[in-house]
Amino acid sequence: MSYPQRVKVVEGRALYLPKVGVVKAVLHRALVGKIKTVTVSRTKTGKYYASILCDDGQPTPEPIKEITEENVTGLDMGLSHLVIASTGEKQNNPHILKRTATNLRRKQKVLSRKKKGSANRNKARVLVAKAHERVANARNDFQHKLSRRLVDENQAICVETLKVKNMLKNRRLAKSIADAAWGELVRKLDYKAIWAGKHLVRIDSWYPSSKTCCHCASKMASLPLSARQWTCPACGAAHDRDINAALNIKQQGILQLQAEGLSRRATVRCCL
Repeated sequence: MSYPQRVKVVEGRALYLPKVGVVKAVLHRALVGKIKTVTVSRTKTGKYYASILCDDGQPTPEPIKEITEENVTGLDMGLSHLVIASTGEKQNNPHILKRTATNLRRKQKVLSRKKKGSANRNKARVLVAKAHERVANARNDFQHKLSRRLVDENQAICVETLKVKNMLKNRRLAKSIADAAWGELVRKLDYKAIWAGKHLVRIDSWYPSSKTCCHCASKMASLPLSARQWTCPACGAAHDRDINAALNIKQQGILQLQAEGLSRRATVRCCL
């Protein structure tokens, strides 16, 4: 339910909502600016949240118009490592759902044995919902911190456009892909970059970033997913599959930025 007007914060400890009255609330930070809209929602665990939209009067930062290639990073998404940067940094995948699978399975089995419509079934349902809520909160916390660091450290971030819906058709990897939540991470990078005046560059999903040598640009005819290291037959350069892909994504992103007149030319070094 949304309240577009007459909402007030009462002494920093409660909210006044029209037709509802004063409701106790825990504000996780001080409000800045004028309250425009408050949206109240209820989770499946019975918790109520109020999302407060404020107008602080500050304009959205203008996008950076001159980007140096040293401040551009390319990101390759994976499962063993959630993010592989063109700098060679690899961010481990926390596998949050996998780590909590045993607890979830146990609580879901208990729920399945309860009689439908009973009070005990409702209690078991709330326990399952709380377990899923903890998984979602842990994943969001990790992605918010990671996306904030990446946006703060770079002027432009280049990512590959992934067809996640098609990738989820792989029965062996579907659960791991859903747990990684690449699309949600890119969404966080997108709006944080806009707020900071930075750039998020999306690369075509059909670009063969893994099979292309970042040193001589020659392309392998085929490269199985199991090949994590490979050597370019044209120039003899040895590649880490993921870092090579991240470097190619960065180079393609720089070309797009240069086409828009936003990036200065500089030497792009390949990791051999």
